Amino acid sequence: MSDENNSDSEVLLDFQRQQRTGLSEAIFCEGKSNDQLLTIAQRVVDEDKSILFSRLSEAQFSMISAQHPEVFDYDNVSRTALHQPPVIQGQTQTAVVTGGSSDVSVAREATRTLNFYGHPVLEINDVGVAGLWRVTERLPELTKMKILICVAGMDAALPTVLGGLVGSAIIAVPTSVGYGMAKDGETALRSLLVSCASGLTVVNIDNGFGAACAAVRILNNFNQ
Repeated sequence: MSDENNSDSEVLLDFQRQQRTGLSEAIFCEGKSNDQLLTIAQRVVDEDKSILFSRLSEAQFSMISAQHPEVFDYDNVSRTALHQPPVIQGQTQTAVVTGGSSDVSVAREATRTLNFYGHPVLEINDVGVAGLWRVTERLPELTKMKILICVAGMDAALPTVLGGLVGSAIIAVPTSVGYGMAKDGETALRSLLVSCASGLTVVNIDNGFGAACAAVRILNNFNQ
């Protein structure tokens, strides 16, 4: 059996997921073979469907774009590619906030995912608690948002601080940023799980995509 036939049998796309859940299937690209990714890209193009590729390396994108030039919109910071996203429009209801510039790649994954669903995003970067004035001076903007996606590494204190300052829904994303005992984000995750800020929602380490999907579920219900 050829590699192409093998990849055909290994891929089963769920194009009806958005009708059921409000969230379409996304393609997590780490660990997938080139043949699998090419099969997926071909099916997406053939079916003319909107889809998001996450954790897509530049090398993987180059391989796909060689077969489908100028079809996918790629962002190398977030490592995401979009096929036929809707037009971004409407009132900005979500902010994506980072503790430091090292968190931007995870934050951009969240922003790009929200954009994929047509939602505009306010991006505020590098406002960690080491210089608390940086976030307090942005509070007039933040308090207008329905949802804050807060991305932070180290001790991940920023989501907890914001939880005591604003009434928005807060989705915290611990990142794998930090020295030694940061343990690739495990310390940030545990810190957020025991946060004293009531009602804080926490997703997995570096999971900007998951945070954005949680925001989209909330927004879908807000905007019905």
